[in-house]
Amino acid sequence: MCKTLQLGMTEREAAWELEAYMRTHGADKIAFDLIVGSGPNGAMPHHHSDPRPIQTGEPIVLDLGAQVNGYHSDLTRTICLGRPQDGRFLEIYDVVLRAQEAALRGIRAGMTGIEADRIARDVIEAAGYGDSFGHGLGHGVGLAVHEGPRAGRTSEDTLLAGSTLTIEPGIYLPGWGGVRIEDLTLVCENGVQLISHASKEPLVL
Repeated sequence: MCKTLQLGMTEREAAWELEAYMRTHGADKIAFDLIVGSGPNGAMPHHHSDPRPIQTGEPIVLDLGAQVNGYHSDLTRTICLGRPQDGRFLEIYDVVLRAQEAALRGIRAGMTGIEADRIARDVIEAAGYGDSFGHGLGHGVGLAVHEGPRAGRTSEDTLLAGSTLTIEPGIYLPGWGGVRIEDLTLVCENGVQLISHASKEPLVL
């Protein structure tokens, strides 16, 4: 995925290259309009890819999914092409990764969406970025790309064994950018099982 992106490519060009790759590697179509949010555009969780050129050393949020045989997928990675422009990128990336890892370890069937969300949110709040995590932790994915159960600050959905759930904590700083890491999981009695296995290496040098 990362080899597709080049410095100077616009967000829209990058989104098209990612879509073309999926369509030529087994996808029936894309699951939703792919998001490429570079630099400050990454601070908007539902940014629409635009003509902004991708620049060196800035965070790039890539949110993509394919549809195969009617079923959807959903994955987000955040990368930086070249050395980060400042020290915040790796610091924030580490916080988001630790929040996701905590949720992956702690979530299990029978929890409410509020309880699941709290696991990751506690990590982000402890790092001082609580106000910058403005959306819920995750949602179900299947015949629709957004369906139940949902994990969020107000979601009383019960996470049932056999359901799918995205786990996607994020930190978003207006004017700078954002970091989100999202994986699709299967909820099990004793935890969650990862369905997606894309690399989480943040630097592409």
